[in-house]
Amino acid sequence: MPATQIEPKEWTGEEFERLVLECKPKVAVFDCDGTLWGGDSGLGFMHWSLEKGLVSRSTSDWIDNRHRAYRAGDVSEVAICGEMVQIYAGLREQELQAAAARYVEKFVRGRVFQEMVSLVTALRDAGVELWAVSSTNRWVVAEGVRDFGIPEERILAAAVLVTAGMITGQVLDVPTDEGKAAALARVGLTAPDAVFGNSIHDLAMLETARHPFPVNPSPALLETAAKKGWGYFIPRGAEGAQTVIGGE
Repeated sequence: MPATQIEPKEWTGEEFERLVLECKPKVAVFDCDGTLWGGDSGLGFMHWSLEKGLVSRSTSDWIDNRHRAYRAGDVSEVAICGEMVQIYAGLREQELQAAAARYVEKFVRGRVFQEMVSLVTALRDAGVELWAVSSTNRWVVAEGVRDFGIPEERILAAAVLVTAGMITGQVLDVPTDEGKAAALARVGLTAPDAVFGNSIHDLAMLETARHPFPVNPSPALLETAAKKGWGYFIPRGAEGAQTVIGGE
């Protein structure tokens, strides 16, 4: 007889928050796109910034072609996430920070999951150390998590070197897949108490957690959660991890 497929347990909002608080975490780590808010803000910001003319037409055409190659499977996840930050080389960081603030205000804040706001607020009030880990560029992530009370020094996101206020093309970090766990390890978090993520690209860091919490899981992560016996939570209004916010 074929093995019976074990369905992962879907938690209600009350169950989810209770389970998280009952494990009494000292450190909690959150992915951002699809976990704290709906949609792909990294890709959305790229399209939006290209439409606003923040980079040259030749650079815009180049990254568009690279992203098409990525969707075709010819460019890796880590490569495209790095290149989506490198395209701003030569601009002043202050200009990108201002652009990210405008973008987040218009497209991201309205898609924040209120259940996650409630949970993060409860954790913050309990004195839990909060971290954000994302392959989206650091400027957007910093703006997106500001209202959650996650400080910039606890953000691990796609980043390039900035010198004298100018953005360079030198990639410093692209936390995705195993790179998310590696980024956490570099700051001494090899086994964080609670980790929250929505996609298969969060799996490596979820596996490091004492208590992994899939949120709004993609089909691939949901399948893995079933195999591992993990439960999961879907916030109200979740629209999937890959929806572009404010782009194309």
